[in-house]
Amino acid sequence: MVSDELWSLIEPLLPEPGPKLVEGRPRVPDRLALCGILFVLHTGIQWEYLPQELGFGSGMTCWRRLAAWNEAGVWDELHLVLLKKLRAAKKLDWSRAVIDSSHVRGPLGGAQKRPQPGRPRTAGQQHHVLTDGQGIPLAVSLTGGNRNDVTQLLPLLDKVPTVAGVVGRPRRRPDALLADRGYDHDKYRRLLWQRGIRPVIAERGVENGSGLGVFRWVVERTIAWLHGFRRLRIRWERRDDIHEAFLGLATCLISHRHVQRLC
Repeated sequence: MVSDELWSLIEPLLPEPGPKLVEGRPRVPDRLALCGILFVLHTGIQWEYLPQELGFGSGMTCWRRLAAWNEAGVWDELHLVLLKKLRAAKKLDWSRAVIDSSHVRGPLGGAQKRPQPGRPRTAGQQHHVLTDGQGIPLAVSLTGGNRNDVTQLLPLLDKVPTVAGVVGRPRRRPDALLADRGYDHDKYRRLLWQRGIRPVIAERGVENGSGLGVFRWVVERTIAWLHGFRRLRIRWERRDDIHEAFLGLATCLISHRHVQRLC
């Protein structure tokens, strides 16, 4: 499940394991543990039901490895490596970025589900996604289902890493930002202009539609790719960091597909 090419990118980013405190079974190799994590991500199976005959170690072993790697920032670093490869090949479209969100059920709760002042409790979570002009994910985030989309516009832009890869200044800001009516707010238009980003946001009350669908469909396709990983369709994790780790890993896998196709 982990190709040699992908493993060559991930292995240098993994933290060194600590010393074993007690004697026991030998440590499961990192590559096999990653295979177990990917099996859970793709199939949506519960950790305790990870088939032992696959040789990926126990579900708890894979869970601990995922938590440790996420805490070490492995997925953020891997995502940046992939974006650099795409920019070096001149395959990142900075002329525009597209933002959108999608609601997912969260039956087990989590810290992200705390109600916001003045807003009712909403069962579920939201995946917020920002892509370049062709749908390559630049940043993703997780919030409670009762968060207004527009409140995550600037935080998501701030999560875009500084991408080098070509001669000249590294880049992290698109020329324009496309969004639907959920982001229609004059305050955020002004803030985008202050950052040197041209807002192209649909306005409420326009009868004939915004006309942005011809450009915005790429982010909807990327969200569909994310939810193609069954573990992301419904949030089963009680801990926010574990679900965010799955979200970051899925983002890297989608970016890696673009690297294979375009570079």
